[in-house]
Amino acid sequence: MRMEDGCVVELTALMPCNGILPITIGETTLSEVDPGRITALMPFRGQHAALTEALQAAHGLGFPEPGQTTVAEGASCVWTARDQAFLMGPAPDDSLAPHAAVTDQSDAWSVVLLAGLDAEDVLARLVPIDLRPAAFPEGAAARTLCQHMSVTICRRAEGLQIMAFRSMARTLAHEISDAMASVAGRRAAG
Repeated sequence: MRMEDGCVVELTALMPCNGILPITIGETTLSEVDPGRITALMPFRGQHAALTEALQAAHGLGFPEPGQTTVAEGASCVWTARDQAFLMGPAPDDSLAPHAAVTDQSDAWSVVLLAGLDAEDVLARLVPIDLRPAAFPEGAAARTLCQHMSVTICRRAEGLQIMAFRSMARTLAHEISDAMASVAGRRAAG
């Protein structure tokens, strides 16, 4: 709440894709995901093993290897760059702080899920990596470009999770929905 001209104003937090998702075109759906809290973890020099131990004890998962995701009940840890991962879901336990830089990133990211029969074909039009299940199985993670945007993509059981900067949420949804329409049109014609 805040005061404005002597009146109390209630502020409501909105998701980055509020009002524009979900979208279903053809056999594919793009929906927004509420990832809970997003916390960047960057292990201090020599603390990688200790951070993994602390994560395991506190959240039931370890620090992921490059290109991977670790998952536990209500939490995931997604590799996002060299010596960096995002803990998604719970607030980070205080036991992590002695082993890593711990930074709240919750308001900085938009997270969407692309699911359905044509999900890989849709993203094949937008990203320069092979996302077929044989090359990018469940638990895989990659930092790449989606058109001109930097994104992190993870393979989940339910589909492909895509993270982009919050400021690019509408652009991300627009680019993916255009590709969805193109793939659906091609399927309908062929």
